[in-house]
Amino acid sequence: MAKDSSFDIVSEVDMQEVDNAFQQTRKELTQRYDLKDSNASLELDKTKGRFTLSAPSEFVANQVKDVLNTKLVHRKIDLAAVRWGEPQSATGMTIRIFGDIIAGIDKDTSGKINKDIRAQKYKNVKVQIEGDKLRVFSPSRDALQEVITFVKEQDYGQPLQFNNYR
Repeated sequence: MAKDSSFDIVSEVDMQEVDNAFQQTRKELTQRYDLKDSNASLELDKTKGRFTLSAPSEFVANQVKDVLNTKLVHRKIDLAAVRWGEPQSATGMTIRIFGDIIAGIDKDTSGKINKDIRAQKYKNVKVQIEGDKLRVFSPSRDALQEVITFVKEQDYGQPLQFNNYR
């Protein structure tokens, strides 16, 4: 029997690059003329993977998000890796918006990916859920390439990477 080839489907974010983009955004908030005196602030909790944006209005908050998104794109971070919540009113006539950084594939999404791959009925392809990643096995490397192509075409609401291809 031939040894199965495999690869992993993961969702990872380089937190150092996110931190670099965050630092650049904070610097731009103090220098840009239209945001300098707006009392807008952006915080990053690295342990929770969460942005906290405070601004006097939703318009200013959207400007800060645009600056952050630009910095993230320059750092090659997929914008789908940040899931922004709804604006909430905060103290002093300001609003607060939380942005969660998505790292790892949650149970529901991994089940959906698994179901979608099985629905395609690839020959001899097995999918195994291992915590926050999926491992796909097959004796045929061509079948694995087809699975990668199929998963890339789908939208699961978060960036996916394919690694450990053996």
